[in-house]
Amino acid sequence: MTTIPPSHPRYLSLKTREQIAQGMKQGIVHETGLIAHGRGEAFDYLLGEATHPQAEAASKVAAAALLTAAHPVISVNGNVAALAADSCIHLAHSIPAHLEVNLFHRTLERMEKITALLQSKGAQTVYGLAADERIPGLDHDRALCEKNGIFSADVVLVPLEDGDRCQALCAMGKTVITIDLNPLSRTAQTATITIVDNVIRALPGLQQWVVALNDTPRSDLAQMLQSWDNTHNLKTMLSFLSKRLNSLG
Repeated sequence: MTTIPPSHPRYLSLKTREQIAQGMKQGIVHETGLIAHGRGEAFDYLLGEATHPQAEAASKVAAAALLTAAHPVISVNGNVAALAADSCIHLAHSIPAHLEVNLFHRTLERMEKITALLQSKGAQTVYGLAADERIPGLDHDRALCEKNGIFSADVVLVPLEDGDRCQALCAMGKTVITIDLNPLSRTAQTATITIVDNVIRALPGLQQWVVALNDTPRSDLAQMLQSWDNTHNLKTMLSFLSKRLNSLG
């Protein structure tokens, strides 16, 4: 791994790029994941590489959804495993929730490597390898899931862009939380709750809200979720991006 001095003005960004590149070399990240990361990085520049107050609001409601869920599951792909495996595990323990590995470019080798990585970092139960169900409406490998994991979940956290699976999960009646730097993506537009933020900031922030709201009456948490307007949330983020672009131009 390239040594990047903390004094470098792009330290965090370059460190994250190195993690993704290293993840690909280790067989955890698919090569197309590098493209997805670059697209997200561009949107993070537009955000000012900082968590917007509206993203905090979305994280708070997402925490309420996870805490009131009967069977919450956190979905993990290659990029998430490379960048935020520890954060996913800490969040899962805080809720508590299950973890499930789900990949578009699915191979047994990648599934086993990501599962082993999560387990080496302390995850006790990791679903995904023994896929015994399919998400209706999907004709590719992201449909593959476990009955006791994503298939039976009532709330699913999908960090990073996930396209048609997000729509399919919503069609199953699930509450879908996504973390997506692109507020225009199909995932962001179709999820129940969209946190427009970088996953490396959003997951720790989400865990903080889970801890902060843990003693809140479940009826109050349910009311927070019921009153959430994701369309307004996305409009707020798009307005911010537009104004920021104008101010820089």
